[in-house]
Amino acid sequence: MLKVHLIIVILLLGTICLAQKRYTTKYDRLDLDELLNNDRIYKRYFDCLTRQGKCTPDAKELRDTLPDALKTACAKCSERQKAGAEKVIKFLLKNKPTDFVELEKVYDPKGEYRKRYQQVAREKGIVLP
Repeated sequence: MLKVHLIIVILLLGTICLAQKRYTTKYDRLDLDELLNNDRIYKRYFDCLTRQGKCTPDAKELRDTLPDALKTACAKCSERQKAGAEKVIKFLLKNKPTDFVELEKVYDPKGEYRKRYQQVAREKGIVLP
């Protein structure tokens, strides 16, 4: 009887692990500094994210994942993805604040995520406009 219970527990744990799927990490090695500081590359990503232009596969993956990541506080993100998100947000606020506002209109039109994450942003030294 103990073996049956152990098997059930193992199956349940396996199911839970599968349910907590992570976002793909195949693009985690991209050089964010190069992407952010190259105006041509940056514009392609920005245009994709705002649905104003074509998407590369990695930009489309980001565009498709972003709503869920915002909704779940990046629960499926790797640590590298969380650090990358913070880096991108800081870059946008410092160097391209109008782009930040435009992205916010697309991904947070009601301001719900701004309210939800304002304290976390402050703790990370991110000052929202």
